Amino acid sequence: MAFSRTMLTSSSRIRGLLAATGLFDEGQVDGVLAKARDNGITIREAALEGGRVKEEEFLDKLAAAMGLSFTRLKEIEIPEEILAMLPTKAVFQYNVIPLAEEEGCLKVATCNPFMPGLVDALRLAAEHRIRLVLSPADDIDSAAKRFYGVGAETLDRMMQGSGLDLDDEEDLLKQDLSDLDQEASVVKFVNQIIWEAYKDRATDIHIEPMEMDLRIRYRVDGVLHETPMPPQLKRFQSSVISRIKVMANMDIAEKRLPQDGRIGVRIRGEEIDVRVSTMPTVYGESVSLRLLMRGGGLITMRDLGLNDHDSILLKKMITRPHGILLVTGPTGSGKSTSLYAWLHTINSVDKRIMSAEDPIEYEMAGVNQVQMRPEIGLTFANTLRTFLRQDPDVIMVGEIRDKETAEIAIRAALTGHLVFSTIHTNDSASTVTRLLDMGIEPFLVASSVEGIVAQRLVRGLCKACRRTVELDETFLREHNFPIGRLATEGPIYEAVGCDECRGNGYKGRTGIFEILPVTDDIRPLVIAHASASEIKQRALAIGMKTLRDDGWDKVLAGITTIDEILRVTEEDEFD
Repeated sequence: MAFSRTMLTSSSRIRGLLAATGLFDEGQVDGVLAKARDNGITIREAALEGGRVKEEEFLDKLAAAMGLSFTRLKEIEIPEEILAMLPTKAVFQYNVIPLAEEEGCLKVATCNPFMPGLVDALRLAAEHRIRLVLSPADDIDSAAKRFYGVGAETLDRMMQGSGLDLDDEEDLLKQDLSDLDQEASVVKFVNQIIWEAYKDRATDIHIEPMEMDLRIRYRVDGVLHETPMPPQLKRFQSSVISRIKVMANMDIAEKRLPQDGRIGVRIRGEEIDVRVSTMPTVYGESVSLRLLMRGGGLITMRDLGLNDHDSILLKKMITRPHGILLVTGPTGSGKSTSLYAWLHTINSVDKRIMSAEDPIEYEMAGVNQVQMRPEIGLTFANTLRTFLRQDPDVIMVGEIRDKETAEIAIRAALTGHLVFSTIHTNDSASTVTRLLDMGIEPFLVASSVEGIVAQRLVRGLCKACRRTVELDETFLREHNFPIGRLATEGPIYEAVGCDECRGNGYKGRTGIFEILPVTDDIRPLVIAHASASEIKQRALAIGMKTLRDDGWDKVLAGITTIDEILRVTEEDEFD
């Protein structure tokens, strides 16, 4: 059934359809119409505003009233010949997607059947009769990305020609891309890549040239996901990469050497610092972008995911007058976030806090933050020396990378300063042996280091779709899961996937921790140059929880899954 413009836009027709859904009384129908008219929004937006009516229910009832069908598009597969029947431009302009051809009509999914002239416009674009199907906006958006790829409309226009041959490098170098038509240029496409990453809560974007493809992947909650891209993207590889280099103030003519740069963007009022790194590969330059939310996102100790015991223990450590507190873990394990949370907790007008960082991920009022610039000699070691002449109470060093930085940090701790820093080791006990391997004297480590925190980040279960699961006891015993606690705690959940979590089953991340206080029980082992295994066994004997033990606590609390804990932790060799 095809609706004409008159039928779709008639006020009395719309009034009757809204009433026929059974979701609105007469006064509410008048309110929806008035809201749409006064605020310049669509009937659909006015009906859904405030959240009183859910979109799925609204469209389902509306479809019945209009004699149309309602369908979800999550698992749908659309043949390429059907996708080709509607131009890419029309798909994204009208927020629709073609589904199938039946009885000489092209079925097209829309979330807004009240759009003036929609059916006529689609009929002209497809040169086919149109039958509307109603589907939620998120379903259509996800399907468009999956089948056409992010930025497909932009690339389609570029293919048709925009006054610039994007394969011609000389033309690209001669023109400022920011002056080109936003609707038909590589500028918009790059902006869409960053916008999609922001919407997906991605921390990194990786643009990777392949032999026959240009792959773009987002890292969301610590896991890489490939983003659907239009098949013709490879043709514009050099243009996309050159645009990013222009934005990051890099040399676009230099493709033989790695380069680093940064881009400052604003999305929805939020300042985002994008760190850009390029690396020459066999098939072109690989580009990595890290998104740092500078305007917000700073979390507190309460948000880290510490249990009550560890939270109390850590607060005692970070409020001591002197000593070194180290946080350890691989890249992406949340070490910098923990350091900022510690500083946020103790930050006050009676403390002078100085930090040396590379990069400065969050700007914190009251803290004197210094960005490292090794190319001009502003290194961690040199900055730390200067800090000691600045009368600080608390010093944060982004990372202890070498013996020189470690020695200065220890000297600062022994002369009455509280020092926070990170170091790359696998667990807390290994940090001691790492410092000793750097050449630091054992007695200096024993007398200056007050505590070591090992941590990892695990994805948190989406509470909207998680479901309980029964696991084989043999499997649980193999991984030393505390089966006896299931009688009073639990249950165990598994990830499913829904609209709320974009089908991943997970939403957000939390930390798991292993805190090793360097107490009188541990110091003799450090001085005796004991192995990491010996130190860890002693720490466990006096009450330390391993990363995996803390992970099991979060599994039993319904926060994450067993798979996540196994993904980020290792069994102890002496278990």
